[in-house]
Amino acid sequence: MFDSTRRKWLQALGISGAAATIAGCAGNEAPSVTETATDSTPAQSGGSAETDADRVAADPTDLPDPVDWSSPKTHEVTLEVEEVTAEIEPGVTFDYMTFDGQIPGPMIRVRQGDTVELTLDNLPDNAMAHNVDLHAVYGTGGGAVATTANPGSENSMRFQARYPGAFIYHCAVPNLDYHISAGMFGMILVEPKQGLPEVDQELYLGQHELYTDKDTGEEGHHKFDFEAMADENPTYVVLNGEKYAWAAARYGPVGVDQGDRVRVFLVDGGPNLSSNFHPIGNVWSEAYRDGGLPEDGDFAGYADRNIQTMKVPPGSCMIGEMETPVPERIKLVDHALSRVARKGLLAEVDVNGSENDRIYDPDAKGSSHEGPIYE
Repeated sequence: MFDSTRRKWLQALGISGAAATIAGCAGNEAPSVTETATDSTPAQSGGSAETDADRVAADPTDLPDPVDWSSPKTHEVTLEVEEVTAEIEPGVTFDYMTFDGQIPGPMIRVRQGDTVELTLDNLPDNAMAHNVDLHAVYGTGGGAVATTANPGSENSMRFQARYPGAFIYHCAVPNLDYHISAGMFGMILVEPKQGLPEVDQELYLGQHELYTDKDTGEEGHHKFDFEAMADENPTYVVLNGEKYAWAAARYGPVGVDQGDRVRVFLVDGGPNLSSNFHPIGNVWSEAYRDGGLPEDGDFAGYADRNIQTMKVPPGSCMIGEMETPVPERIKLVDHALSRVARKGLLAEVDVNGSENDRIYDPDAKGSSHEGPIYE
């Protein structure tokens, strides 16, 4: 079985001649840093590259509705691989690899016991082979072998979602750390059979590192730096692919209403760094470590309560809920704070409503305060 599976993988990758170069590897051996950088990134330096995508940062509010069905069903899901050039921040371009042109990739949302027919479509203009490994799958490579596809081809598999929770999916070709860092990860949410408790608003975010050959903020086109990745020394650490993507400085903040219960899904693509996920000015009133969810419906007994900072390892997820009793700007950060102040990681949530000075009085002695933090 192992031999036939390995042969299928090599055949899907097209490991011979030019196809080996496209795949960026031969067999199970990782290519050298020099070979990979030459084969898989443009030979540009100096000025910014021309972009072919306005942005890669996924809208945190764009996620599927909660499960509202009570018996197993089958879902047909297609993930399109898009290799695009976009800005990390204004004046700084980078060659991303994405599922459906966004980071994180689209959330796949199903119910425990559902069947998923998943197709990976590797678009013909791409340069490399890709696949998808879903941590919600019983099967070789989480489906990576079955879905491996060269540019201009597609592959499919079918699986049953047998255990509940929030799980990462990611590209898993031999250069998987490069592909994940460049944007190829997302979340599959398998709701327990009774569903999730109702909330007022849900948000979906993905954290990862970018390793480039220029300094943070240096204008121009940043090529991927494999040595920096091996040393785990990122140029940027970001939410949703771009510096401060969903903060006021870029596309945000996200707005919610006072009194809303807000559920936040975070997937940590890594490939190397854990997140220390903290809502400044708030707390995770209920939090589910590593995306784990109860099968027996006892959410209150299963969740951690009033957690200030949730550790999320690379290749894992978390689900956290916040109460919003006062108007404020909540800053979602990695509390390894140099990543916020210097590497680009920040999202903001504005709670819109009326002051409640019993809970929080920002002007208790008539003093005024101006200036946001971390901007």
